[in-house]
Amino acid sequence: MCPSACTGGVAPHPITDASVKKSIPAASPDAYVAALGGWRRTCVESLRAAVRAGAKLDEVIKWGHLVYLGEGPALLIRAEQERVLLGFWRGQRLRELEPRLKPGGKYEMATLELREGESITKATVRRLTARAVELDEQLGDPTRAARPAAKARRRA
Repeated sequence: MCPSACTGGVAPHPITDASVKKSIPAASPDAYVAALGGWRRTCVESLRAAVRAGAKLDEVIKWGHLVYLGEGPALLIRAEQERVLLGFWRGQRLRELEPRLKPGGKYEMATLELREGESITKATVRRLTARAVELDEQLGDPTRAARPAAKARRRA
């Protein structure tokens, strides 16, 4: 999916270019992808196609990268200078489908890091996406589910 053979020029991404202190997020998901170059663009295009085939979600630019929304945020694709991240809210519950998902952060997040030459099958991305949507439908917005507990801790 992110083939090592694709080693074309790497254009700086408007979100991650270290030479720019603060940049404007891409105007649309298509613009986000268009700003990428080389293996990162190929990888993001492939991940994006597999996610879209896995479930019907709203695709938006949020927090400077591609975010896919159902009841709340379900997954993200983020291109950085040296890697592409495929992250899932409640992704810790998806590790049986993809053991390379690394847990971390709030909302049971787990992220798969892909570097040039590394890959994940489209079928696996579709399965992960479908299961992420099932969890989203069953449990609701993960960011809302976490809010009451946080407020209760602050009051204590």
